Amino acid sequence: MRAIVSDPHQPHRIAFADVAEPTPSRDEALVAARAVSLNRGNFRRLTWEGAGWRPGYDVAGIVLRAAADGSGPPEGARVAGLVPEGAWAERVAVPTRRLAVIPEGVSDAAAAALPAAGLTCIVALARGGPLLGTRVPVTAAAGGVGRIAIQLARLGGAHVTAQVGRPERAAGLGALGAAEVVLSVDAATGLFDLAIESIGGAVLAQTLAKMAPGGTAVSLGASSDEFTTFDVLALVRRGAITLYAISLFQEMERQGVGARALGDLLALVAAGKLDPQIGLQGSWREMGPMLAALGARQVAGKAVAVIDSGGEA
Repeated sequence: MRAIVSDPHQPHRIAFADVAEPTPSRDEALVAARAVSLNRGNFRRLTWEGAGWRPGYDVAGIVLRAAADGSGPPEGARVAGLVPEGAWAERVAVPTRRLAVIPEGVSDAAAAALPAAGLTCIVALARGGPLLGTRVPVTAAAGGVGRIAIQLARLGGAHVTAQVGRPERAAGLGALGAAEVVLSVDAATGLFDLAIESIGGAVLAQTLAKMAPGGTAVSLGASSDEFTTFDVLALVRRGAITLYAISLFQEMERQGVGARALGDLLALVAAGKLDPQIGLQGSWREMGPMLAALGARQVAGKAVAVIDSGGEA
């Protein structure tokens, strides 16, 4: 079958290749992919992986063969799922604990945009307890995770502050539920109860300085590639502030989050209460330029690639 693999010698560090068919474990369904999404984690990892690594977390498609242990959706079901790597392929073996049926009215592209970004938001927001009445900043809010986090936090009853790096990136965030949009966390009003932070460096330091006593800052990564320096004594004087760093797959196992939560996210999309915010969609034959646009922060929301025949990345 055809799949996209890493190739450091190509302009976008990817290439199409013929690879072996998946061999599903007993708790895995074999899925014929129709759409996959791009994540910044894929883009960043491609900068250091050697030739042949298989990128891709999110996949939406049709179950070709149900899991042998009887778990999960049946053959023929439309599904969306999450794997740690290898989703950019014609066929993917997906653990049923991370696989959910796509409701009627939800497109393959919308479903493919949800698993990694949506489940990241689910496990991050869960670290703060009930959201009603809380103040929640979301940094890098114009990205795929940020736009979903704004919507889910607002649905939970939070007052959401969205931070963006450039004024033009603020477009549409108010309509998604952000009560305030700022270019710098320092400019936000009030103190924060739960922060969803993914930039690291100075932005993480600013976020910690704005946490309320008893608040929790959840770190999803450090896209700035900067070290963070902050005033520990100031935090001690304020009292009981938690910094919690998340690795998605580990945190999903820790919290028991998977197929049910993904199904809930898809149901919200079907009900018109959650918009996956696809900012770029194209053929997987255009994956190289799409990755470049994602890396340059030229995509407002998620980037999704449709699996069609043939092509070169």
